[in-house]
Amino acid sequence: MDWKLASATFASVFLAELGDKTQLATLSLAADAKDRWAVLLGSAGALVCTSLIAVLAGGLVARIIPPHWLQRGAGVLFLVLGVWTLWGASAPR
Repeated sequence: MDWKLASATFASVFLAELGDKTQLATLSLAADAKDRWAVLLGSAGALVCTSLIAVLAGGLVARIIPPHWLQRGAGVLFLVLGVWTLWGASAPR
């Protein structure tokens, strides 16, 4: 197992998930739930399933598009979304 890759993946997903809508939904469900372990099991299972889909899709896409182009495309997409978000936040309302 590549522990460096596993650690980088963990850190990336952990930081990306902090404060996002999924975490807020889980917080809301846990606040009302009598069985918080069920909420933990459900939310962890959902994250594992979505991660499995992403890994499988990434493997399929990497057969068609070289990984360095995927990384560049993802970087450009993140930049575009960031600029779009900043532009929308600074627009007068």
